[in-house]
Amino acid sequence: MTFHRVMTRAALVAAAAALPLTAFAQGKGEIRIAHVYSKSGPLEAYGKQTQTGLMLGLDYATGGTMTVAGKKITVIEKDDQGKPDVGKSLLAAAYGDDKADIAVGPSSSGVALALLPVAEEYKKILLVEPAVADSITGEKWNKYIFRTGRNSSQDAISNAVAQDKAGTSIATLAQDYAFGRDGVKAFKDAIKKAKIVHEEYLPTNTTDFTAGAQRIIDKLKDQPGRKVIWIIWAGGGGNPFKIADLDLKRYNIEIVTGGNIMPAMVSYKQFPGMEGSTYYYFGIPKNPVNEWLVANHYTKYKTPPDFFTAGGMAAGIALVEALKKTAGDTNTDKLIKTMEGMSFESPKGKMTFRKEDHQALQSMYHFKIKVDPAFAWGVPELVREIKPEEMDVPIRNKAR
Repeated sequence: MTFHRVMTRAALVAAAAALPLTAFAQGKGEIRIAHVYSKSGPLEAYGKQTQTGLMLGLDYATGGTMTVAGKKITVIEKDDQGKPDVGKSLLAAAYGDDKADIAVGPSSSGVALALLPVAEEYKKILLVEPAVADSITGEKWNKYIFRTGRNSSQDAISNAVAQDKAGTSIATLAQDYAFGRDGVKAFKDAIKKAKIVHEEYLPTNTTDFTAGAQRIIDKLKDQPGRKVIWIIWAGGGGNPFKIADLDLKRYNIEIVTGGNIMPAMVSYKQFPGMEGSTYYYFGIPKNPVNEWLVANHYTKYKTPPDFFTAGGMAAGIALVEALKKTAGDTNTDKLIKTMEGMSFESPKGKMTFRKEDHQALQSMYHFKIKVDPAFAWGVPELVREIKPEEMDVPIRNKAR
């Protein structure tokens, strides 16, 4: 064997030996974030908005570099289809097989409840966005769970600001799963002056609301004073606002609700002057982060950012801010200590992770619907910002 061949073979062996070290070095220079969300299924619209917002948030918070402390951020997408069992297996695969350092998601409260024990098993952070059920940061919570999304109590307390008036009788219409039941419970807990006279729960995929609406009407029609149906509904299926066709005006019954994505708010045009509370509407918050989001979303997608886009962006910003504070260290215990009590800017202004349950405390917005021919949906005009310190959001977890 010639000297040249010996040296060539030696070089190849050395190169092969170096490959695992190079791969290892690259791995150590990477931060892996798994996003488990409804890329398909009944909450597909919510999931896709969250994904768009998450990527915009990471872009914004890293100044367009998609790196923190010299480490590249890689996002791994997982479609839970809105199914708890699918989401559970995908999160386990993300933590175990994909070596994700952190996870974000999911869209559905039902899926979120299935994911919580997986985060605990793998001892990795799950940043919940946008699933809403109180139990996520309540009785089902563990220390690995943080949430940038609002919870049912924040929704309910802020909506009670608009609806809780003496002499008002309220019936609720909600979906029969964690989101609907937790939302109604929190709303009832927040109501102090008005009276809840009926709760109606229907399957998530309901398209015919006639029977449920009739039960509500029967409970409300003979009540004195103001009569209100508070609707809390999410995702696909039918349109619960169709119950307005059942001649509610005959009994002086009003429909009220909270905020939603813009396609869902097309129905709001039927109810000019309707008041409620929303998590986000692009025209309401006045701050640099929201200005950046609105401008960049218009540039890239030719539309304004929607409800869950803002939430996804908040999640992305929160993760980058935490990782900056740890100098890119993804050690879970270090991240938990960093994120507890941490404040950060979002499209809604300042959010703060409450130490006791890791719920992000944040503003909500009391609105009144205006009909504007320039928009296909009913436009929520700001009545007033409801600050975090105005909402006594219960600490419901039992884990501490």
